[in-house]
This record gives sequence, C-alpha cells and structure tokens, in this order.
Amino acid sequence: KRKTDTMVESNERGRIWPRADNKLTKEITELLNQATHQKKLKKGANETTKALNRGLADLVVLAADTEPLEIILHLPLLCEDKNVVYVYVPKQADLGRACGVSRNIVASSILRDPDGAMHDKVQKLKDKIEAIVE
Repeated sequence: KRKTDTMVESNERGRIWPRADNKLTKEITELLNQATHQKKLKKGANETTKALNRGLADLVVLAADTEPLEIILHLPLLCEDKNVVYVYVPKQADLGRACGVSRNIVASSILRDPDGAMHDKVQKLKDKIEAIVE
C-alpha cells in the first residue's frame, strides 16, 4: 500500500461514526427484519433522504463499506439537523439481507410509529446507539 492510500483509509474511518459493534449490529439487523415485515422500512439512500425530509424517519442505518462514501455522507448531516439517531453497520450485504432484499443496500430507515408494536424496541436501540456517541 502507498502512504496516500493509508491516509485516505484513516480519513474514511474518521467519517464513519458512530459504528455499531458485532452485538449491536446483530440487534439492528433483527430490528430491520421486523420493520420489513411490518412495512415500516425505507431502503436505499434516496428513500432514506425522503423519509428524513418528510419527518418520517425514526432511526437511520448506514453501511460503512459504501464505495464511494460520499453518496451517503449527506445523511448524517440531515439526521443531525432533524434530530434522528443514525448508526453505521459494517457491510452493505448484511444491511440488504436484513431488509429482505438480495441486493446490497447503503442506507435504510425505520419509520416513526409511536403506537406500533416495535416502538419500544426502536427506542431501546436508539438509547444504546446514543450511549456509544456520548
């Protein structure tokens, strides 16, 4: 590897935060799977952006291995602007599988549903993610 490649890699890692560990990633994928079955999930960068702009998103999950990373870097800014919790999971393929799709997915969002069956689970997960951030 060249020195510039290493510098770019470390710079990329700095932009990928908060990052879920293996245990948290497993919880996130299980929740995404449930959200898929209850039709409370938006898949892809465009749908996630629309959900955020419309105030529908409750939790945003991004893939850390997105290439180029710039295609999803507007989402954390939008999340912070709208006070929505976001987190990175390691792989696009895992995110796609959790969303019930055979393709890789770079971003997804669980929709806000205060009266829904998943509300408590989503809230607990958001609390765990916020604990990483602090």
